[in-house]
Amino acid sequence: MSKTKTSFFCQHCGYESAKWLGKCPGCNQWNGFVEEVIQKGNDNASKNDWKDYNKKNAAKTVLIQDVNSAAEERIVTTDEELNRVLGGGIVMGSIVLVAGEPGIGKSTLFLQNGLLLNNITTLYISGEESEQQIKMRADRIGALNEQFFLLTETDTQLIFKEIKKLKPQLVIVDSIQTLQSPYVESSPGSVSQIRECTAELQRFAKETNTPVFLIGHINKDGNIAGPKILEHMVDTVLQFEGDRHYTYRILRTLKNRFGSTAELGIYEMSGSGMRAVSNPSEILITQKEDQLSGIAIAATMEGMRPLLIETQALVTQSVYGTPQRTVSGFDLRRLQLLLAVLEKRGGFQFGIKDVFINIAGGIKTEDTSIDLAIVSALLSSYEDVPIPQQICFAGEVGLSGEIRAVNRIEQRIAEAEKLGFEKIVVSKYNNKSLGKLKSKIDIVALSKVEELYQFLF
Repeated sequence: MSKTKTSFFCQHCGYESAKWLGKCPGCNQWNGFVEEVIQKGNDNASKNDWKDYNKKNAAKTVLIQDVNSAAEERIVTTDEELNRVLGGGIVMGSIVLVAGEPGIGKSTLFLQNGLLLNNITTLYISGEESEQQIKMRADRIGALNEQFFLLTETDTQLIFKEIKKLKPQLVIVDSIQTLQSPYVESSPGSVSQIRECTAELQRFAKETNTPVFLIGHINKDGNIAGPKILEHMVDTVLQFEGDRHYTYRILRTLKNRFGSTAELGIYEMSGSGMRAVSNPSEILITQKEDQLSGIAIAATMEGMRPLLIETQALVTQSVYGTPQRTVSGFDLRRLQLLLAVLEKRGGFQFGIKDVFINIAGGIKTEDTSIDLAIVSALLSSYEDVPIPQQICFAGEVGLSGEIRAVNRIEQRIAEAEKLGFEKIVVSKYNNKSLGKLKSKIDIVALSKVEELYQFLF
């Protein structure tokens, strides 16, 4: 029996120290060290050996020229949104961490995906729910799969015994914070337990070429619970987010070794599970009969996907001494920059007005091409004149009031045309791309904010 000893771990980054420290040398956070019982010694020699799992040869050094650079093998799921955020499907041997708030639908989404993979042997490991609870959810989803297996266990060694017997092609763990390794004596959910369990699953995934999904919790700050090293160990990190008051959920890529990190997938939460939304532009634009001031449609890009979203602005006379600036789904500092440009270049008195901005549908966007739509919505609300419903905008606004060119303008124009818009306002400096474009939509090219005001009013 090896000697048991205690060590101190930083709860923020996982830094290990022999004694308690006030400030962590790894991440410079204060009061993050917690004492945990750890066990080291000869016990590690009995850890799982995966050499006979799929008869792989022992590791050896190779020349980089001798490595075969074939495209990685992927499992293409029935969920187009999940395929998109993963970069084209589930890569064999990859380990994916999915994090989100409690009750957002993480377990439902991956139970549903596992049930719909009919030709793949899937093992769903649950440390949070009983078999009956999972069966009730599966009945609600309505999918049936004869190769879908359940295991309600938290001990990693018992889990690996079942894995060796079953030899699944896909493993889903719900959740990584509930697992416990016998090689570490601290409680489940602690830094050392999460790190050890993830390391064991990572070794299994890489040596057997089996993809593993880890469902994780987030803390009160909105970050993934556990040490930061957890995000470094996995191949892909997905964030599942959304407002509880909306039915729409967004699956966003934060890290991806096998694809773009700018992708997002949109789902609709329903009684029968998660429904992938193939055309989100239609749901993000509200259908209204009356024309209202302060509303403009922006043609944005999220990764490779064009999205048309509705921007709403309200400009009112300030009642209190200091004017309010309130935003939802948009960067507050970006709004202050745009207001300063309008005040300096256009002579509009926004300094004495309260300004409120909202991106409809609970979407948060970081694409700067939304600037032109925000400016148009602000001017519309300021003048109290509605913008015609069949106009959309795509352009970035610079500090000197110029309308700057944006990327992938062809895809934005095609999406606007598909949704029936008659005009799209873009930057004059996109002319090189627009010369070759043949479309039925009327393209209005402007270079300054003053020209935008003259065009709209």
